[in-house]
Amino acid sequence: MGANSSSISELPENEYLKKLSGAEPISENDPFWNQLLSFSFTTPTNSTDLKLLEEATISVCKSLVEKNPRTGNLGSLIKVFLSRTKELKISAECQNHLFIWQAHNALFIICCLLKVFISRMSEEELQLHLTYEEKAGPGSYGAECEDLIEELLCCLIQLIVEIPLLDITYSISLEAVTTLIVFLSCQLFHKEILRESIIHRYLMRGRCLPYTSRLVKTLLYNFIRQERSPPPGTHVFQQQTDGGGLLYGIASGVATGLWTVFTLGGVGSKASPQLEQCSPLASQSLLLLLVLANLTDAPDMPNPYRQAIMSFKNTQDNTAFSSSNPHAFQINFNSLYTALCEQQKSDQATLLLYMLLHQNSNVRTYVLARTDIENLVLPILEILYHVEERNSHHVYMALIILLILTEDDGFNRSIHEVILKNITWYAERVLTEISLGSLLILVVIRTIQYNMTRTRDKYLHTNCLAALANMSAQFRCLHQYAAQRIISYTCRHLRRYVYVLDKLYFPHSHCSTLQHCFSTLSDNGEELLSLTCSHILRSYASSLFSLLSKKHNKVLEQATQSLRGSLGSSDSPCPDYAQDLNVIEEVIRMMLEIINSCLTNSLHHNPNLVYALLYKRDLFEQFRTHPSFQDIMQNIDLVISFFSSRLEQAGAELSVERVLEIIKQGAVALPKDRLRKFPELKFKYVEEEQPEEFFIPYVWSLVYNSAVALYWNPHDIQLFTMDSG
Repeated sequence: MGANSSSISELPENEYLKKLSGAEPISENDPFWNQLLSFSFTTPTNSTDLKLLEEATISVCKSLVEKNPRTGNLGSLIKVFLSRTKELKISAECQNHLFIWQAHNALFIICCLLKVFISRMSEEELQLHLTYEEKAGPGSYGAECEDLIEELLCCLIQLIVEIPLLDITYSISLEAVTTLIVFLSCQLFHKEILRESIIHRYLMRGRCLPYTSRLVKTLLYNFIRQERSPPPGTHVFQQQTDGGGLLYGIASGVATGLWTVFTLGGVGSKASPQLEQCSPLASQSLLLLLVLANLTDAPDMPNPYRQAIMSFKNTQDNTAFSSSNPHAFQINFNSLYTALCEQQKSDQATLLLYMLLHQNSNVRTYVLARTDIENLVLPILEILYHVEERNSHHVYMALIILLILTEDDGFNRSIHEVILKNITWYAERVLTEISLGSLLILVVIRTIQYNMTRTRDKYLHTNCLAALANMSAQFRCLHQYAAQRIISYTCRHLRRYVYVLDKLYFPHSHCSTLQHCFSTLSDNGEELLSLTCSHILRSYASSLFSLLSKKHNKVLEQATQSLRGSLGSSDSPCPDYAQDLNVIEEVIRMMLEIINSCLTNSLHHNPNLVYALLYKRDLFEQFRTHPSFQDIMQNIDLVISFFSSRLEQAGAELSVERVLEIIKQGAVALPKDRLRKFPELKFKYVEEEQPEEFFIPYVWSLVYNSAVALYWNPHDIQLFTMDSG
C-alpha cells in the first residue's frame, strides 16, 4: 500500500498506525514519529465521514488498548507531543508552519485515541496505561510518569492561554480545547454525577490551578471574538509531492468541513435548530467553559473555575480584588455584552448568560445599567416566542433570565420607556409600535398559555407568573393589546375553572351547552360564552359559589372521593379536570394579584388595563364571593364599581376615546385610601438544592449535540436519555 492512504477505509491497514498499535515499544526518539505525523489521506468533510473515520480506526484503537500496557506507545506519543510544544510560542512568532503542523497532528491523534480509551475504561485504568516504566531500568521512569496526565493537561492549558491566536495556530488552539473536553468526557459514561474524579483533581489543584483565571479569561475572549476559521492551508506546511503525512488532509480541512458542528439526535428533548458554525473555536471554547464551571466542588475546596466566573470584573473597574478569591480577573464588559446579545440563538450562550447574571454580581449590575437593554431582552423573548421549536432546557434558561432581570425595579421601569417598531417575528398581531415592557408581557402570557395547553409543566408557568408579578407594580402605559391579553387570559381561566367545577361536582350533568362553549373556545373566540350562554354561566356560577363559600374544602374532598369511587378503585387517578383544578386556581389567583398590584400602584398610568377590565366586568363580578379569591377581588370590584358608575353617568353610546378619557379623569378622582393594601409582589430566583443534577447532564447534552468535530456512539452514553424527537 506504500506511504499513502487514498481513503478512510484503508486506514486499518496503514503500516504506521499498525506499528503504533502493535506489540513493539516505540521510543519517543524513534524517526517513526516524523513519518507518522506526515501522512495524508482524503479529508473528512462532514459528520458522516467523521463517524466513518472512528469506525475505520476502531480496530487500531482496540489493538492499542490491548498492547499499550506492555508497549507504552500512547505515553511515548504524548511525550513526543509534549517535547514539541516547548517551542510552539517561538514557532508561532517565527511563522514556523511545519513545527506547528506536526504538533497539531500529534495532538489530533492523541485526542482521537483518548476519546476511545476514556469511553472504554475507568480513569484509574487510563492512569495505568500512562504509568508504563521502561524496561531499560526499574524506577528510571517512576514518579515522573505518574504525572503524565497532569503534565498533558497543564500543557494543553498553557497552549490555550499562551500561544497567540494566528491563522497558523488556530487549528492547534481548537484541538487543545477539544482535547480538554475529551479528557472530561468520562462523565458521559456514568449515569450518576461524578463527584470524585482523577481528571477533576488534576484540573482543580496542583500545576493546573495557577492557570485557572487565565484559562477562563481566554475561553471567554475566544467566545467574544468569534474568530472565523482561517482559509484552508494557511496553517499547514506545504505537502510534498512524494506523499507526505498522515494528517495533512485533516489539518487542511479546518475550513472545508471537518470542523463544522453536527447534531446527532436530540437529548432529553428536541435539540436546538442547527446553527452555522462561523467560529468553531468560539463554540468549542464556550462548551469547555460551561463544562469547567459545572464541575462539582472537591470535598476540601470549591470549584476554582466557578469562582473565577463568579468574581471577574470590568476592565474599567479600578476597585481592588478581594484577597479571598485568588482567581479573579478583569475583562471588557462591553465586548462581552455585545457577544451575549448576538449569540442567544444557541443554548450554550443562553446558559452562559444565565450563569453570569445569577452568579456574578458585577455582570448583573452592568447589564441592568445598560441603556440598550432591548438588545439583550429581545433575543430572549424570541426564544420564548418560538417555544415549540426550542428544547425545554433552553426555554427554562431564557425564562429564568427574565425572572432574574425582573427582580430589579429599575429594569421593570425602564422597559416601559423603550419603544420598539415593527416586531416582525410576533405573528399574532401587527405591532407597529409597542414598549419593550408590553411586548415582554405578551410573550410571557403566550408562554404560560402554551405550557398550560401543551407541556403542562408547573415549574414553567410558576416562573412565568413570578416574572409578571415582579413587574406588575411598575406597569406603565400598557399597550392596549397587552392590557387586553392580561384580562382575557385571566377570564379564560375563570371560565375554565367553572367548567372544571361542573365536571368535578356534577360529573354526570348534561350541561352540553357549557361544555360545547369551552370545547370551541379559542384565543380569538372568547366572546362565544357571553353570546351563547352568559345567562347559564351567571346563574350557574352564582349558585355554585354560594355553595362553595359555605363548605368549600369539605365539598371538594367529598366530591373527589366520590369521583374516585365511581371509577371503581381508590387507586384510580382522578380525571385530568380534577387534577387541573388546583393549577387553574393557582393561575387565577396569581393573575388577579398581578391585576390588583397594577391597579393599586399605577392605575393612573394604565387606562387601557382599566378599559379591558370594564369590558369583561360581568365575569369578574361573579367571582367576588369565591372563597379563594374574595380578598383579592375587593380592590378589583371597587375599581369596576367606581368606573362603571362614572361611565353610566356619562350616558350611553360612548366612543372608545371618550371611555378612555373618562377613565383617565376617574383615575385622579379615585380615593386611593379605599384600596386595600397587600404585600408587594416580589419573587426571587433561587437555585434548587444540588443544581448539578440538572446542569451537568444539560451541559453534556450540549457538548454531545454541538461540539465541533467530536462524535460519540449514542449507545455508549449513560448520563442522559436519547430522544430523536
